[in-house]
Amino acid sequence: MKRTSQLPTGWDEKRVRDVLEYYESQTEDEAVAEHEAALSPARHTVMEVPVDLVPVFRQLIAAHLQKRFAR
Repeated sequence: MKRTSQLPTGWDEKRVRDVLEYYESQTEDEAVAEHEAALSPARHTVMEVPVDLVPVFRQLIAAHLQKRFAR
């Protein structure tokens, strides 16, 4: 039985292969630079925190946003 997959509109097998080739051939430095460029300007960051501290971070962010938009 042949396995079929459905691609998003506008995508074909060649495009999938091209994207795969692009990311598989990237060096780690190139990947980091791409991620940093996507996140600039550096007003946000991504970090790992212990799961049990997530509620604390959410509260801090909510308090920060409240102060920021209350001005």
